[in-house]
Amino acid sequence: MKLAGKMFVVTMMVMILAGNVLAGDDKAPATTATTDVIVKNLLIGLTSDNCGVEHDAACMLGDFKSSKAVIPLLKILHDDKDCDCCRVVAALALARIGDARGTYAVKQAVKFDQSRRVRNICAYYYNEYVKAGSFQFIVERETGELVAVAMPDR
Repeated sequence: MKLAGKMFVVTMMVMILAGNVLAGDDKAPATTATTDVIVKNLLIGLTSDNCGVEHDAACMLGDFKSSKAVIPLLKILHDDKDCDCCRVVAALALARIGDARGTYAVKQAVKFDQSRRVRNICAYYYNEYVKAGSFQFIVERETGELVAVAMPDR
């Protein structure tokens, strides 16, 4: 079995265990050591060439609210210009983690990301997980497309 295949199998096993821990499964007691091992392996999953493994690892790290994941997720949000999906998942995880660095980056992505889709989804995540009412969604007259607009602080 090639190294990439082995990494995929190991990462999938870690994600199953992580899901059991998050769900409170009695067969997988949630000890600090277990959680640390899971987070460590999910951080490795963020560097995978397999898009599905990377997405799942980012989502699980958001579920764990792992502050150790903030910097790698910021890198994905800023640097992965080939895949909108990767930036969207990174933004979700950052918003769910709630670290100030990550939430600031999500808010900045609403203004500066090259993709309208990513900008709008980041605005939604910011409204949902960080501060409700920060953005309003309107339909642009010329194109008929949905656009996120920042609301003034009250």
